[in-house]
Amino acid sequence: MTRHNEAAGLPGEEQVTLRSPAELADALPYVLGFQPDDSIVMIALHGSRGRFGGRLRLGIPRVPEEWPEVCDQLAECLISGSERRGVRPDGVVLFLCQEPAEGESAQEAMERLRPLAQRLRIACGGLEVPVFEALCISGGRFWSYVCPDQRCCPPEGVPLALPGTSVMAAAATYAGVQVRGSLREMEARLAPLGAPRADVQERALDAAGADLVPRILDAGGSATVRAQTLGLVGRMLDTFQAASPVADACAADLRDDGLLDDQEAAAMIIGLQDRRTRDRVAGWMEEADADAALRLWRALARRCVGSYGEHAAAPLTLAGWVAWSAGDELMARVALGRALRVDPDYLFARLLHQACNEGVHPKLLRQCLRREDSERFDPADRADRAVHAAVHAELERLGDLAAAEPLGAAGTPAETAMETAGPVDSAESAESAVRAEAEELEEAEESGEAEGQMERQSARERPSGAAGPGGRSAPAGTSTPGGRRRPEGRPRTRRRTGGRGTRSRR
Repeated sequence: MTRHNEAAGLPGEEQVTLRSPAELADALPYVLGFQPDDSIVMIALHGSRGRFGGRLRLGIPRVPEEWPEVCDQLAECLISGSERRGVRPDGVVLFLCQEPAEGESAQEAMERLRPLAQRLRIACGGLEVPVFEALCISGGRFWSYVCPDQRCCPPEGVPLALPGTSVMAAAATYAGVQVRGSLREMEARLAPLGAPRADVQERALDAAGADLVPRILDAGGSATVRAQTLGLVGRMLDTFQAASPVADACAADLRDDGLLDDQEAAAMIIGLQDRRTRDRVAGWMEEADADAALRLWRALARRCVGSYGEHAAAPLTLAGWVAWSAGDELMARVALGRALRVDPDYLFARLLHQACNEGVHPKLLRQCLRREDSERFDPADRADRAVHAAVHAELERLGDLAAAEPLGAAGTPAETAMETAGPVDSAESAESAVRAEAEELEEAEESGEAEGQMERQSARERPSGAAGPGGRSAPAGTSTPGGRRRPEGRPRTRRRTGGRGTRSRR
């Protein structure tokens, strides 16, 4: 079985040939770029030699009753996505990755997941795409649900190769490709802080909300709060950029947490719930800013503690956008996926995730952002509209490629990895998703959420008067936070009906 160099992320023209289930299992982290845990992974295969194509990953549903529906959706998503990118898959290779539960052996975990593997095989077979191999990886061992030969796939499983000793590891090391730890470790960098730091931060968020929300709701005060938030974000970007680099991820996050005090973090988190503020700072992600901005958004996401968990949607989406723009698609998917978990209705995250899944290049999105600004469209939902336009343009381009591009000697054009945020999104076709987002944007206009035009800025200037690190300002959106208060004085979100919530749903 051959792993095409473009799909594998290995530079050059070399191909890596995987000849056994053991080599497949050992190659999985290098195929994805991270160690999947608690995951369903499906990879499309093309041609007689099984060239790897599109990839799809989803967390294993906890409720077995959901498995049949999820399996049908995943099979449809992988196969239809591959067809949009050029050609229908000739087969699928499937991985189920999950560590044993407490008191459970790895073999028992494998048997517990066997019905899920069988249902995925049935779902793919129903679409006339066979599953050539289905592996379970658990407790440092792997099992094949397909191979009946106990000489190579015994009931007790086969130990995984030692890290760095497989054929894929050797090829990846030669190419300079590294595995970035487990998915759980990557998500931990975005998780809220724990006690006792969380208690102090939540009190600071309470105080910031009590101070800023009434001013944001006031037509005259909202511009002042926006300017203050942008100035504070600009100063913190400079602080993060000036900090010395730290190699270890955990130590780097601890250092970044120390650069923010609780009041500063609370003011930025509340201020970013204004969509216009969020869209302005989304433009501060050019090359000189990217690393500092990504670290700042991650640090702010970790400060969204307790009852402010949903407020993390804004910094998480900004982290995803910056990571994607900087070429770190893996971190972008992790951040956008987490944003959609904390707030499934956050439109900007949904659109960016859709764009990422459809293989839209960030450059196209930046061009759409600037075009919308240059044409001086209504600033309402401008960033959301730009993402929608970029996705739509890419779908049209992909449709033209599918119809016009002949197959070359190396097979079909390289496919972009596909990853889903959830079962429902994974089954939805790209065209219907774009259509739904367009309808939601039209609904926003009809409900009177659009505000007046905003003066275009050809170069970024921070309200504090300090020139920000290079690049244009992103066009602004319009939502202003507002809404009722909880008994303890914390803002509560509302969606579309009546007053707007204190959090933007964009």
